[in-house]
Amino acid sequence: MENLYRERLIEIYSERKNFGELKDKTLEIAHKNNSCNDTIIFQFKIEGGKITDARFNGKLCFVSTISAEVLSEKIKGMDIADVKKLNKEDVDSLLGIEISPSRVGCELFPLEAIKKLDNEPRDN
Repeated sequence: MENLYRERLIEIYSERKNFGELKDKTLEIAHKNNSCNDTIIFQFKIEGGKITDARFNGKLCFVSTISAEVLSEKIKGMDIADVKKLNKEDVDSLLGIEISPSRVGCELFPLEAIKKLDNEPRDN
């Protein structure tokens, strides 16, 4: 069973459907992980307090990349207020596994960036 999850994570990493630039973004958030120097830039299209599209890019490790990918997909169509309620258990569920304690910071790094939405304007 563990091999099945590992294969799925490699597939998510390889596909990276939400990696890249969002041409019609209404908001961009940059975030840096000071413990490992990873950086992430999330771009959002927000309409009426809902995230209608999301993409990310930056310099990320494997775990941060797959976490950013599944989170980007999850938050599409969500209200910003609901996005702010997402937590580690939600990310674990999206990934299908619990990440080892030494990599939890990598797993939650994209979620920390997304939660900065609270400090940013919500629409153009």
